[in-house]
Amino acid sequence: MEANVSQNDHLAELAKALAHPARLRILRLLLATPGCIGGDIVDAVGLAQSTVSEHLRILKAARIISGEIDGPRVCYALNPDALAPLAEFIASLTPPPGDACCVPMSEETK
Repeated sequence: MEANVSQNDHLAELAKALAHPARLRILRLLLATPGCIGGDIVDAVGLAQSTVSEHLRILKAARIISGEIDGPRVCYALNPDALAPLAEFIASLTPPPGDACCVPMSEETK
């Protein structure tokens, strides 16, 4: 059971990291322009540098992106493998085939 708790915590951390429109814009930008420099991200997202830095910190903490120092700049890139557990979980949320789904019965049909 502890593995499930740990796995659930990890999935929740990933989902929380994705749960902001600015962070989604950053991820779309990094997908379109791999190796994007922090200053370019600030310009493209249109938020204050400190705000973008906080969003980048959250994405890095969840290991969704990586940042490598290149002289005075930081170059950011996606880590697509980091989202695999969340993608697998979401894909598993499909209803079972047929009438196997549990639907509460109304008082009238009991």
